Amino acid sequence: MTVRLQRARPGSPELQALVDALAERLGRSVVVDDPLVRMICTSRHFGDEDPVRIGTLLQGRANSAAISHVLAQGVTQWSRAGFIDGRDDLGLLPRYVVPLRERGHLLGLLMVVVPEKALGEQETGAIAHAADAMAAQMYGEHIAADTRKADERDLVLELVGADVAARTTARRRGRELGLLGAAEHVLVTVVQLSSVTDLVRHSEAALWGALEGLRQTRSAQGLVAIGKERATLLQLRDRPPGPDEVASQSARILDELRTFLAPSAYPVIGVGGRHAGLDHAWTSYEQALVAARAARRLPSLKRAGDWELLGELAVLLQLPEHALNASLVPKPLRTLAEAHGGDRLRDTLRCFLEHAGSIPKTADTLGIHRTSLYYRLRQIQEITGLDLDDGAHRLTLHLGLRVGELLAPDGDGAV
Repeated sequence: MTVRLQRARPGSPELQALVDALAERLGRSVVVDDPLVRMICTSRHFGDEDPVRIGTLLQGRANSAAISHVLAQGVTQWSRAGFIDGRDDLGLLPRYVVPLRERGHLLGLLMVVVPEKALGEQETGAIAHAADAMAAQMYGEHIAADTRKADERDLVLELVGADVAARTTARRRGRELGLLGAAEHVLVTVVQLSSVTDLVRHSEAALWGALEGLRQTRSAQGLVAIGKERATLLQLRDRPPGPDEVASQSARILDELRTFLAPSAYPVIGVGGRHAGLDHAWTSYEQALVAARAARRLPSLKRAGDWELLGELAVLLQLPEHALNASLVPKPLRTLAEAHGGDRLRDTLRCFLEHAGSIPKTADTLGIHRTSLYYRLRQIQEITGLDLDDGAHRLTLHLGLRVGELLAPDGDGAV
């Protein structure tokens, strides 16, 4: 699937003027990127353009491979300027990079194309002076943007929170501010990070960068709340999205996060149910949390869970974390697992139950003769002591198998 990656917002005219002035003084191509290495402002070329720079100008941002290469140099954690190596296979020339910081905040990255990886004292002095001015300019813009984001975050958290009065007030305030349209359907998506191994600010920036393009689309109007390890996207839609549309949106978010974050962050997505009316946003949010839990526990979901596709797992996943452990697996199933050929018998049982006890369908799916299937089913009944013709016994076994799917490899229910 081709995912259109989100561009950064263009820089202000004041910032652009500083970039152009530095480029003319150096006679080199200059760019200011955001902390996710997405272009904010860029100068004209000086004959030093490379394929990455040209592609960035055409597409609005560098490709994922180039961004990942730059981030892998640790530039977002640099305390001083330095060079990053080029990559011939990516079409990237070396660059001199200056982290633009103000009062502890990383605001962006000033990059100067330097193919020879050498700068004179006057050049580095000019870059340092310009970087100070750029950081000051960006800090003022950053404070204003952070205030808007904080207001939006508070509104989202109130809309999905447990306080009924706060939800009512938030709906009224959101409409008065023009942040909430009149669409009839609401959908909440939650993105969770397993750990924040990068700087917290970078993780928050990555979450924002992955979601901001979904705040306003042709089919949805949205609001975003960003935290240290979790982001919430609330969308209002004219119609409820289908499973394919939801899956496509989730894939886009994950693709962005893979570009911006280290693999250890292990992001997962939970999508809530589709509901009519903004007053049900809190319900969709609670369901999204359950779906995210499923995405973390079930590798088959490929990190993205959809509440409306969870079936009976949605019920099991609402058990407390400490309760969702191996003790919930019925003793007959544990006995079966310990028996000779237990894995094969357990797979046979799962297939039999998922085909509603149909012998022909089960045998065809397993690729075995019906006589062999009957033999295995008799073994299962003898080992478990349960009757596969008994509906209650079947339910016990089927739920037990489902619980087993949700358990972590060590079987203690830990995520």
